[in-house]
Amino acid sequence: MKTHRPRSLLAHIFLLSILLVGITNASWWLAIHLDSSRSRDFAQFLASAVNLVRVALLTSDPELRPQLLQDLSVQEGIRILPRDPEDQVAPQPLDKFYPEVQAELRRLLGPKTQFSRSVNQEPGLWVSFSLTPEEDAEDAFWLILTRNRTESQIPWRWFGWGALSACFSLAAAWVLASRINRRLRRMMLAAQQVGRGDTPLPLPEEGPDELLQLARAFNRMSSDLEYSEKERVEILAGISHDLRTPLARMRLEVEMSLPEGQSRVGMVADIAQMDAIIAQFLDYARGAGDEALTECDPGTLLDARARHEAAIQRPLTLDMGALPRVALKPRAIQRALANLIDNAWKYGAPPVVLSGRVEAGFLRLSVADDGEGVPEAEMERLKQPFTRRETARSGASGTGLGLAIAERVARDHGGSLELARGPAGHGLLATLKLPLVR
Repeated sequence: MKTHRPRSLLAHIFLLSILLVGITNASWWLAIHLDSSRSRDFAQFLASAVNLVRVALLTSDPELRPQLLQDLSVQEGIRILPRDPEDQVAPQPLDKFYPEVQAELRRLLGPKTQFSRSVNQEPGLWVSFSLTPEEDAEDAFWLILTRNRTESQIPWRWFGWGALSACFSLAAAWVLASRINRRLRRMMLAAQQVGRGDTPLPLPEEGPDELLQLARAFNRMSSDLEYSEKERVEILAGISHDLRTPLARMRLEVEMSLPEGQSRVGMVADIAQMDAIIAQFLDYARGAGDEALTECDPGTLLDARARHEAAIQRPLTLDMGALPRVALKPRAIQRALANLIDNAWKYGAPPVVLSGRVEAGFLRLSVADDGEGVPEAEMERLKQPFTRRETARSGASGTGLGLAIAERVARDHGGSLELARGPAGHGLLATLKLPLVR
C-alpha cells in the first residue's frame, strides 16, 4: 500500500517544527498542571498538620499541653501560638501559588482560615485554627512551620520540568538540523574531491525531493566530468601518437637528406622542440593520472632528479635536511620538479638550487634560480595554463604549461604551488607545498 508521506524538504522542516512546538507546549501545560497539584498537596499537608494538632490538644490533659507543645516544637518543628486580633498578617505575594494554598485551606478547614508567610514580621508558614467551631478569641491559635521544611522542594520540580521541556526542544532541533547537515556535508566533501580533480564515490540518492534531486545532479555532473577527462586524455594521447610518428620520419629524413650544416642542426632542433611541446601537453592532460600513492623517501627523489639534470649538462645544487617518508606519487612529483627546473634554466639564471625541507606539517620541495625574478603581481597569473611573461616570449620557447603542471600535481596531493622571491631578494623560488598527512 502506497503511503502519502511528505517528500519535500520544506514539508519535513514544517512537520518537525510542528512536532517541536507541540512537545514544548505539552511540557509547559504539564508543568503548570503539576504546579496546581503541588499547591493542593501542600494545602492538604498543612490541613492535616492542623487537624492532628487540634485533636492532640483536645484529647490531651490540660496540664500536659505545655509539654505537648514543647515536644511538637522540638521534634516536629511545629510551633503553636495564641492568635491575637491585633496580629499584623502580611499580605499574600503576587504569584498564584500561595493564594491557591489559602483557598484550598479555607475549603478544608473553614472559610475564616488565614494563611500567611509572615505574622508580626516573623517569617514562617502561619495557619490559623481554633479548637471549637465558633473560633472564639480564647481558643484561636496559629500553627507555625519553618519555611525551609517545605519550600526547599518548591522550585526543583518546576525546574525539572523546564529542563525536560528544553531537552525535548533541543533534541527536536538537533534532529531537524542533522537530517539536513549530514547529507549536505557528504556533498561538500564530494565537491572538494571534484575540486582536487578526483572522482568521488556516487552520493546516496535518498531523502527529501530537493536533496535527492541535488544528489542526482551532482552524480551526473561528476560522471560527466570523469568522462570528459578520460576523453580529453585519450584525444591528446591519440594526437601525440599521430604527430610523433611523422615527426620521427621527418627527423630521419632531415638527418639522411640534408648535408651537415646550420640548416640541418636548426631543423633537428625544431623537430625536437615540437616533440617536447607534445610531451608537455600530455603531461598537463595526464596530471597525476591514475598513479597510486606510495610511501617513499623524498630525499631519494631529489637525489635522482639532481643526477638526471647533471647527466644532461644542467648541474644544480642539492640542499636538503632529514626528510621523513611521505605518501607521494613519485612519477608525478618528478614531472613537476622537471618543469620547475626547466623554467629556472629557461627564464632564470644559474646557480639553480633544488631543496627539501619539512616545516609546520608540510613537505616543501623548492627550486630557486638567480635570475631576474617575477613581479609579485604576475605570480598568480603565471600558474594559469598557456601563460608566459611578455619578456619570455622572445628569448625562450615553451607552451606556458610548466607552472600549471606543477600546480596541478601539488593540488592532486592536497597541497599547493607557491611562488616567491628568491632567498637573496632576486630570482624566483618555486615551492611544492605538500601535506605530510593527507
